[in-house]
Amino acid sequence: MSHKSDRPLISKIETFSQPFVSFVCVTAEDGSMGWGQISPYNADISALVLHRQVAPWALGQPADGISHLVEIIPEKEHKFPGSYLRRALGGLETALWDRQGRLAGKSVCELLGGSPGPLRVYASSMRRDITPEDEAARFARLRDSAGYDAFKFRVGAECGRDVDEWPGRTEAIVPKVRQVLGDDVSLLVDANSGFSPERAIEVGKMLEQEGVEHFEEPCPYWELEQTRRVTEALRLNVTGGEQDCDLPTWRRMIDMRAVDIVQPDVCYVGGMIRAQKVAQMANEKGLPCTPHCANLSMVTLFTMHLLRAIPNAGKYLEFSIEGPEYYPWQEDLFVESPYQIESGCIRVTDAPGWGVDINPSWIERAVYQQSGLDE
Repeated sequence: MSHKSDRPLISKIETFSQPFVSFVCVTAEDGSMGWGQISPYNADISALVLHRQVAPWALGQPADGISHLVEIIPEKEHKFPGSYLRRALGGLETALWDRQGRLAGKSVCELLGGSPGPLRVYASSMRRDITPEDEAARFARLRDSAGYDAFKFRVGAECGRDVDEWPGRTEAIVPKVRQVLGDDVSLLVDANSGFSPERAIEVGKMLEQEGVEHFEEPCPYWELEQTRRVTEALRLNVTGGEQDCDLPTWRRMIDMRAVDIVQPDVCYVGGMIRAQKVAQMANEKGLPCTPHCANLSMVTLFTMHLLRAIPNAGKYLEFSIEGPEYYPWQEDLFVESPYQIESGCIRVTDAPGWGVDINPSWIERAVYQQSGLDE
């Protein structure tokens, strides 16, 4: 039997891009294919990176050699250690996992050693332009209508240098949400790199008084020592890491105990294998993994499969509650949405691969690019 028939080679890599989202279709020489996604935000730029700097190293390689490709492509492009290359790499890698699942008749989480099943979710707000009263009220509606029992909201201002979104908002929203929802729900907050260590510790003490259990990215995320100061000063869990795509940085963050919970983003870090490596490093140090997935493109689907496959999965899945008025670009991506919440939970199905089909009408509106062996 020939080498080709034993291990079909990657013959074509296609992208379908709009500015916020780019889907990737990878086809092997035997006609088998799979769908993945480049990280959202400037996804059309990342698609160009994929064709220029990822596809040349992937075309002609065995389509089942996912781990090898994830290892060698950053080495081949070692002069480009940053985010765009990892975002593009994740598009290739997630498409290859879908192909593997389709061929095996198994979900990706099963291929990764996990199993289909339910996940508890937390309702994740992305808004800072909302009053404490309105935020608490919409949380209460979601609790009553969909059974959510965990909620995350924003404090401070994004990279705010201790300046709040408006004066007093942080001190107002935390007790208001707790007052309206009561003591039977879990509360999480996200500062998005908004505070100095001193201010973060001050805010953290107030969070502890209100029973908040998760304080995300309190200080500029690139200043690991600042975050560690906050972690060491507080009893509640300090979390972070969503922006980080460099595995040695992750190792340093974990070894120095800069955070209590790690939050890799599958799309930012470069795919499922690299996210699993972060989770494994954390598990070796006794830290849980609660990944970042802040929109309803495929990143939340990827994260669902990841959480069902790692031993140190955190208590819940992040689930964005923002609709088309906030994220118009996440509408109509799929033929049928994989995101159905019942009693505060979501389910990973046993459908092959990612178990989702991309909406043909969305594809028709996208910018098409292709890299192939014959080009």
